Amino acid sequence: MPLASLKLPPGLFRAGTEYQSAGRYYDADRVRWYAGTIQPMRGWRQRAVSALAGLARAALTWRDNTSARWAAVGTHTKLYALESGVDVYDITPAGFSTGRASASAAVGYGTGAYGEEAYGTPRTETSLTGTLPATVWSLDTWGENLVACSPDDGKLYEWTLNTAADAVAISGAPVDCTGLVVAEERILFALGASGDPRRVAWSDQEDNTDWTPVATNQAGSFTLTTPGQIVAGRRSRAGVLILTDVDAWLAQYQGPPFVYGFRLVGSECGVVSPGAIASTSTFNVWMGRSGFWLFDGYVKPLSCEVHDAVFGDINYAQISKATAVVKRAFGEVWFFYPSESSNENNRAVVWNYRENTWTMAKYPRTCGDDSGVFELPLLVSPEGVVYEHEVGWDYVDGATDYGLPYVEGGPLEIGLGERVMMARQLFPDEATQGGVTATFYTRFYPNGPESTHGPYTMSAPTNVRFSGRQARVRYTGSAPGDWRVGNNRLEGVPGSER
Repeated sequence: MPLASLKLPPGLFRAGTEYQSAGRYYDADRVRWYAGTIQPMRGWRQRAVSALAGLARAALTWRDNTSARWAAVGTHTKLYALESGVDVYDITPAGFSTGRASASAAVGYGTGAYGEEAYGTPRTETSLTGTLPATVWSLDTWGENLVACSPDDGKLYEWTLNTAADAVAISGAPVDCTGLVVAEERILFALGASGDPRRVAWSDQEDNTDWTPVATNQAGSFTLTTPGQIVAGRRSRAGVLILTDVDAWLAQYQGPPFVYGFRLVGSECGVVSPGAIASTSTFNVWMGRSGFWLFDGYVKPLSCEVHDAVFGDINYAQISKATAVVKRAFGEVWFFYPSESSNENNRAVVWNYRENTWTMAKYPRTCGDDSGVFELPLLVSPEGVVYEHEVGWDYVDGATDYGLPYVEGGPLEIGLGERVMMARQLFPDEATQGGVTATFYTRFYPNGPESTHGPYTMSAPTNVRFSGRQARVRYTGSAPGDWRVGNNRLEGVPGSER
């Protein structure tokens, strides 16, 4: 009797209804594809010895001139340095202005349209359409030193690796800034400088304390002709990429007398938050309000096969918390964001840029950085715990266990779904026999009631008994551990058309 292959193309497809995902995988949590084979993502374990105070929104790892390893994390209340990613030091600058754990309505003094309400009174929420975003630090390195800026404090700080000393404001640097980035030419950029949300200022080359343009230095400034406001800046292969909430600009080094030239490279492609952009050696990629964007010398939309699942389930009031993390070992970019029912990042959509596939994960992280400096990627939970990821098979944050990884397929049918399929046996193709269970769900029409069959512990072969016009399968790890699923096959016969 012929066997029906259950092998589906790699990656998730979720753009519309479940029935539109026929012949594709529809849902997943913590699985990835490698060479067409499904495998679970590894777990995590605590790295830092103590939790961080405040909500962490930015993380950076680097090596100093002696090759010692450091990590920095900025929360809405603190700036931390982690020696070897383990020992935690509070390096918060003296007089630092505390930021916001969450986005909030802009109801303070001076917000809203001019003359809209009484002078000298805080604005009421009904008069405003905007929000004040959650606090997200900008972190970069100046040589071996850390440089940092919180948009709510507005000062540019430097920390010289002395764990007994705090970060200090950089002398001569602009204030009331929203962020910073260090150019390849060893020039420090201040974003949203001096309270102007469109202004970029930069220091002299090799001197981050010299910001006054004169004929003998390379300091300068430029105001973008954009209707938006600057959100983030990152180094790119072509120059310094500057993203506003509506468009993208590129600053390219030209040398004196103008030093940098600025040009618009993308429209209607703004980034949703300062942390929602990731960079590799060949491209930058970021989350917009309704899609993803890629810059590899040109700005282009990034097709996302789980677009509806992501952008149909976002808490846009808290989208300023979205953060991106690269995992180069797997060729992945992770975007963590708050789902519609959550005020904190609790979902991740994952783009594999080597195989151009998408998958998803369902656990909370507020920021992180890739491996390279450290053997494993470091990510921070909302509780301020620094975890190293892709290690072991535990998926636990404190008392919360996120369960075992799984993947679900969309419907499978005989022909156009006009005949009933009667399944009898499952012939598994699974590397660790017994490491995965299979559950089947059947319906007689797309919106009809669904019946559950299983879970079946897969052996060779496995007896199953179910029927329906359409069926879909869910693979779940039977216990914490490694497993692989390849080309499973199902023995069945076509039944009647009723």
